[in-house]
Amino acid sequence: MPQHQSPARPLTRRAFIKDGALAVVGTASIPTFLTRSVLAQATTAQAQGKRLVVIFQRGAADGLNVVVPYREPSYYQYRPYISIPAQQVIDLDGFFGLHPAMAPLKPLWDARHLAIVHASGSPDPTRSHFDAQDYMESGTPGVKATLDGWLNRALQAQDAACSGCAHTPFRAVALGPEVPRTLEGSIQTIALDNLRDFCVDSAPAAADFAAMYDHSTDAVLHGTGQETFEAVRMLQSADPAHYTPAIGADYPGGPFGNSLKQIAQLLKANLGVEAAFADIGGWDTHHDQGGAEGQLAGRLRDFSQGLAAFWTDMGDEAENVTIVTMSEFGRTCRENGTGGTDHGHANAMFILGGGVRGGQVHGHWPGLAPEQLYQGRDLAITTDFRQVLGEAAFRTLGARNLELVFPQAGLNRSDFLNILQV
Repeated sequence: MPQHQSPARPLTRRAFIKDGALAVVGTASIPTFLTRSVLAQATTAQAQGKRLVVIFQRGAADGLNVVVPYREPSYYQYRPYISIPAQQVIDLDGFFGLHPAMAPLKPLWDARHLAIVHASGSPDPTRSHFDAQDYMESGTPGVKATLDGWLNRALQAQDAACSGCAHTPFRAVALGPEVPRTLEGSIQTIALDNLRDFCVDSAPAAADFAAMYDHSTDAVLHGTGQETFEAVRMLQSADPAHYTPAIGADYPGGPFGNSLKQIAQLLKANLGVEAAFADIGGWDTHHDQGGAEGQLAGRLRDFSQGLAAFWTDMGDEAENVTIVTMSEFGRTCRENGTGGTDHGHANAMFILGGGVRGGQVHGHWPGLAPEQLYQGRDLAITTDFRQVLGEAAFRTLGARNLELVFPQAGLNRSDFLNILQV
């Protein structure tokens, strides 16, 4: 039982799942527990060491102050108080630059491990956080009836391209209390809130727990009991309570830094992780957004420091990881009367990895002149977010059936921006 649970408290499956911070969702059967000696044989992607990490910036990040078009005269006209002064921008290519709070990412840019896609986003015009997040996580803009998430379908497409491939219980992992929309679907996903909480103290308790799940008829956990128990044992073998990040991996305090540190731990423990998900909130800056300092700057420090620490922590294994970031939409070009920005349209995505064609801002820049704005107020979208995610799924996970991953999008390889090396 969990260490913090009283011995007198009866062990129930729901108590264990809650206190152990573990959730398993999936209706497809998965193979018997794979021992550590065969974990490296998991899938085509896993055999090649490829892993995909998706990060969602919830709340609509202000892409124009994140990746600043500081050579655009209109940018400073629209934002007299919250713009980033040109002399404080971290220059990238003479036109775009990073917010000064994102200094930890500049070495990754210089080393060509980091790429950016500006003016990207969902073609759906909604300005609702709830709807926009749902559309991006389902991968079906404008369609509310989609039952599963795009990343779960990417793993389904991977299976179709590699019939008979084996997987571990940790194939798909989300850091958080529940499985996110992005990973909902028939492929089993494990949601982890805190790795340190896992412990089954005694052999009798372990046996009772396993037996209880063998007879489980729970609608959510049915068919996954033994795998759930084995997942806990795998975590125990990784010794999460005593994990030490690599030298120089300075994770920020708080939930985001902790999530990335735990993803790094899971990847380095060779548990068979192929896809991982984490999110970071606090991007809805309607008021007091700030410029080079302030509310947005604080979020960006956590964001950039977390990514840089993750990269350092992964060491040589970072070469086989692809990280993609996304946010539901951008923010208005013009600042509002309360020192903030309102819900907009296009945004910026980051792609980080060993196979990334980095040191470039990809996509077509539409401009910020009044006549170039979407609905006269927002940065226009020139790259559908599914082009970026589709390429990541195709080239990292080996998901060949793009129609399965993004139904009715008409997406094919010719739509890729070639951000990732073949």
